[in-house]
Amino acid sequence: MLTPTLRRGAALLGALGVTAGLSACGGMSETTATSTAAAAAASSAACEKVDEVTVVLQWVTQAQFAGYYAAKENGDYAERCLDVTIQEGGTNVVPQQVLASGNAQFAVSHVIKSMASREQGADIVNISQTFERGAYLQVSWADSGITSIPALKGTTMGSWGGGNELTLFAAMKASGVDPATDVTVVQQPFDMSLLLNREADSVQAKTYNEYAQLLETVNPATGQLYQPSDFNTLDFQELGFGTLEDGVYAQQAWLEQGDNADIAARFIAATDEGWIHCRDDADSCVDTVVAQGSALGRSHQAFMMNEINKLIWPSTSGIGAMSTDAWDKTVQVGVEGGVLAAAPDAGAYRTDINDAALALLEQDGVDVSGTSWTPATVQLTEGGK
Repeated sequence: MLTPTLRRGAALLGALGVTAGLSACGGMSETTATSTAAAAAASSAACEKVDEVTVVLQWVTQAQFAGYYAAKENGDYAERCLDVTIQEGGTNVVPQQVLASGNAQFAVSHVIKSMASREQGADIVNISQTFERGAYLQVSWADSGITSIPALKGTTMGSWGGGNELTLFAAMKASGVDPATDVTVVQQPFDMSLLLNREADSVQAKTYNEYAQLLETVNPATGQLYQPSDFNTLDFQELGFGTLEDGVYAQQAWLEQGDNADIAARFIAATDEGWIHCRDDADSCVDTVVAQGSALGRSHQAFMMNEINKLIWPSTSGIGAMSTDAWDKTVQVGVEGGVLAAAPDAGAYRTDINDAALALLEQDGVDVSGTSWTPATVQLTEGGK
């Protein structure tokens, strides 16, 4: 049974002045960072016990995961009696497999990829759908004539594969373009070199990462950075083919043991505080990610942070809430793309844990919807430095 109002050591935390408001503070000076660390230590000391958990990310350290790093740095996890290890993803790390093997309590993954693993026997369930909107693009040169999905017919198309092609292929099939016969698909590295070298007519990109790589590259014809007008972009979210991307998953069997459902609710609540902090003070979250040693530069991370916020905010029903319509559409893409044999059973996602997390935040007066949030304008620099 979930206990949304449970907050171990809450009275003592209040006496110490340690509240959820920590996550909404401004940029972290050295003094602020020191006081935050002290507050986190006080929070942990006030707990009856501290639960140790690991979350495995979908990719390497970057602003795509800033909320997790912010929650750890700002003491949000500690305040909710959690000791969280954040494990990077990468080309050789499949988060849902790490989760299914019992080597992490939580994983960040896309719905289709996770449901494919579930269909293969992984006991994993979506407990919070952090990103409300999708970020897949197919990008081509402005002179390519590729201004619609049907225009992909007869072209050479870059694709990452690994499940990342599903949204693209489903959109193509629905638009009368057969990915198997109407285009030449080439393996795409996780950069924009195929397009920049004109080795492919179009390539995959995410709004928050690879697209920025194009805009921080110098156009040799002008000596200036490329501009959006230099490219055509097919935005699958805008075209009606959006799929649910980053969400949080846990093992169903683990959730049913002891007070693990409560641990999960506290983990989601604290993580959401991190995302809320990144919404309200994006610059400090960029600083946090850069300090983690990401290979990507600060202007690239700032661009990414802004674009990630667009995927979360404003949140229609509160951060992490699952939209049944969006779920059903995503599953349909997976089935039509041939990765899912059938729609998953009703236990593939649960909403009670996220509901409990939102209740924890709302009792602290935290804005979980961000209805007044507006995106910033970010100036990219060469190489994203």
